[in-house]
Amino acid sequence: MPRFFADEIGETIIISGDDAFHISRSLRMKKGDEIIICDKKGYDYTCVIESFPDNSVVCRTIKKEPCLSEPCVNLTIFQAFPKADKFETIIQKSVELGVCKIVPVISARCVSRPDEKSFAKKLERYSKISLEAAKQSGRGIIPEICGIISFKKALEEMKTSDIALICYEKGGERLQNVGILPGKSISIMVGSEGGFEEDEIELAKKKGIIPVGLGKRILRCETAPIAAAAVIMNIAGDI
Repeated sequence: MPRFFADEIGETIIISGDDAFHISRSLRMKKGDEIIICDKKGYDYTCVIESFPDNSVVCRTIKKEPCLSEPCVNLTIFQAFPKADKFETIIQKSVELGVCKIVPVISARCVSRPDEKSFAKKLERYSKISLEAAKQSGRGIIPEICGIISFKKALEEMKTSDIALICYEKGGERLQNVGILPGKSISIMVGSEGGFEEDEIELAKKKGIIPVGLGKRILRCETAPIAAAAVIMNIAGDI
């Protein structure tokens, strides 16, 4: 069933803009057809289309239920910012896998180093990629794409999670051994193309963040967060 998000949901819901065009023109839906509208808080509303006034779509809610697609763990990826369009791939695939938030980080070996102002110009596009991936994969929320932060600030934010991890190409604990369980909040940081400096790993360890490995092979920076998310979701019983 087609799926959309709305900020305000009541007995009657009015959809406008691109979503209304997609419903009426692309999907060619009609009065009486049903769609799912999500409140961005993890609840799905089954709705029936009632009319198409002034390039909008008026729907009536008929059922509310929790979104069954949301994961049993709250996973945030802190991603050292990569070159080119790799960050877009990371966003799309991470959202599909169940990641709840993605935070770009500037680490020592980042080649691409946008400042806050230049990154802010790209944030709208990144957020749209998250939205479209959330629709496609049946998510109950739209995962947040945050503004870019420093490595040290990222470590401080990660400390608030139940489990805080950092991927290290020289190895570390296995993800199976760090206490991943349903209901936990988990933060994991992944490096850019050059990985992390040893002093960054040491600083992370001093902050209580656990270095973890992803196997015997060194993964590309756009592969590692996707692999880590998939493994975490599997351990938690979500996949």
